[in-house]
Amino acid sequence: MGEVSTIGLDIAKSVFQVHGVDADGAVVIRKRVSRVKVLEFFAALPSCLIGIEACPSAHYWSRRLQELGHTVRLMPPSYVKAYLKRSKNDANDAAAICEAVTRPSMRFVPTKSEQQQSALMLHRSRQLLVRQRTMLSNAIRGHLAELGIISAKGRKGTAELLEIVANQEDDRVPAAARLSLKVLAGQYAAITTEIGNIEKHIHAWHRSCEESRRLEEIPGVGPIVATALVAEVGDWTAFSSGRSLAAWIGLVPRQHSTGGKERLGRISKQGNRHLRWLLVAGAGRHPICASARHETALARSFDGASADQGRCRRARQQDRSYGLGHDGARRALPGGEVATGSRIETNNGRKLKRIGEGMTT
Repeated sequence: MGEVSTIGLDIAKSVFQVHGVDADGAVVIRKRVSRVKVLEFFAALPSCLIGIEACPSAHYWSRRLQELGHTVRLMPPSYVKAYLKRSKNDANDAAAICEAVTRPSMRFVPTKSEQQQSALMLHRSRQLLVRQRTMLSNAIRGHLAELGIISAKGRKGTAELLEIVANQEDDRVPAAARLSLKVLAGQYAAITTEIGNIEKHIHAWHRSCEESRRLEEIPGVGPIVATALVAEVGDWTAFSSGRSLAAWIGLVPRQHSTGGKERLGRISKQGNRHLRWLLVAGAGRHPICASARHETALARSFDGASADQGRCRRARQQDRSYGLGHDGARRALPGGEVATGSRIETNNGRKLKRIGEGMTT
């Protein structure tokens, strides 16, 4: 039995599991270590390769163990799952991590610095507050709708409702309802103020970061998206191309190909959800995308179809529901068409005859 060379560390809140092997793969260490003794335990070991699943607090332990002279590699938990033998427990998890970290084809997660994680905390806090503000806005809208008071979509419509709540002379809102609505309005205003404070810090960090300022030159990318990209990605050299970065975020089509036939579906959504949400929202607000959507809707309106038809499976199901070729009843179809038996008569006198599964003129 030789000296330990590779360790799989299964981290948790209080108790950590260690599984170590030597250069020949023989098990050298298999023990539990409490949280307060983790650094003391690894300080007594020679420099070795340590594998950790990229889960909460993994980046902190990676930085601390690297300070002790060890080589630390973080791995996605979904990639480690394939190396788990039999039942799931701490000992088996640590053994699977120890096995996975030595695989040459394994993909590793770069360790984030404290500055990166601090920036991500700003974004996560902002995202949470935005979600809470949306919940409050929906609650205020729902309560006032019960009183027959509605407004337009968006923040402007919510602002109109807040003015109604604050107006004591508006007799459309009963006194008891106004009391509860004032509480929600106060929470809405407080959260809006906190979101503004967080965004000021994000903009200040954006101005001090050269990479973030360069990313802002991309159309549809502002300070929020640029700082989130810098904080999440970190090492840009880890990606060979822009498509690799898009695949990491989850913006490329999902593949289900076999037998040399490629089948591409919707985007995979397997990457960073927060980045994907910011990039999609930023692209949707860009003038180029807005004009493209307008041109598409205009072209469909000229074709006699609504802007929503033909976009997804729902439109095809709607077409089937008309029961074309069903003998008996006459059915009205979009575009002024009338179905009679197995024929369709249109306004311009053309007739379509059903043959098998298709339609021919």
